[in-house]
Amino acid sequence: MRKNRASVRAVGVGISVALLVAGAAACTSDDKKDEKDTAKAQAATGAPAATPAPASTSKGPEAFAAAGYRGLKPGMAKDAGLATGALESVPVSLLDGCTDFVYKGGPAPDQARMAAEAATEARYKDLNAKADAASGKAPAPGGTLPPNASAKDAAAAAAGSAAGAKGSADAAKAIADATMALVDLRFAQEAKDKAYLATGRVSFAATGLRELVAPAEAKTAEGLGAGSTVEALQQAYGAKGLQLAKGGTYVMPVEGQQGWQYEFTVDGDKVAGMAVVNREIKCA
Repeated sequence: MRKNRASVRAVGVGISVALLVAGAAACTSDDKKDEKDTAKAQAATGAPAATPAPASTSKGPEAFAAAGYRGLKPGMAKDAGLATGALESVPVSLLDGCTDFVYKGGPAPDQARMAAEAATEARYKDLNAKADAASGKAPAPGGTLPPNASAKDAAAAAAGSAAGAKGSADAAKAIADATMALVDLRFAQEAKDKAYLATGRVSFAATGLRELVAPAEAKTAEGLGAGSTVEALQQAYGAKGLQLAKGGTYVMPVEGQQGWQYEFTVDGDKVAGMAVVNREIKCA
């Protein structure tokens, strides 16, 4: 009796396995049939066959670096910089002989500010030329009279001393005027720098790109930028030569690029802006 029951169970198991295999085969056959039907339908309607979605290749935001930013590189010629498409084509400043542009989508040129810059620079050049001329034309003092000098000699020496004093006074005034004009020019430069501290700008000298000012959203490879704390700045770059310069700006030399440096403008305990610049490159 037990033997018969075992036989019945074995037969039942065999039947179940056979049914599972048959079902799987049927499903596979149905799936293939569905695929064929779908392919036929796509061929009939002209619809393209579905393709798997490509793997994501997106990268994070571009890091602001001395090697370049948005295709712009230190020393690059102005025409080559404009050809990158990263900049607006109309200058926003021509101050002191440099030509400055903003990044694509940046603010339009401020014509009133540019006119004021031009007037300030023209005034400085004019007064500086007058100071040079006055210094060169100032008569020499009368000098010391010999023991046997006549009254006529003494009178001539006195007249020469008076002329020399007047010439020196004129030269001193011209130099003072030129110095004040230079101060005004520096204030204009600082105002320009402040105006584009958040939007960023690129400055070209006659010899090529001399300054890259980062837009507010830019970050270095270490994640530093506008809004970072001075403490974080010191921790990241203290061992790389970061120093506090005159005017409260932190500077750090660019390794392997003579004359180039990072400049971090700070406001209180936060970074307000950053740039890569070579101050040895003169605009004009």
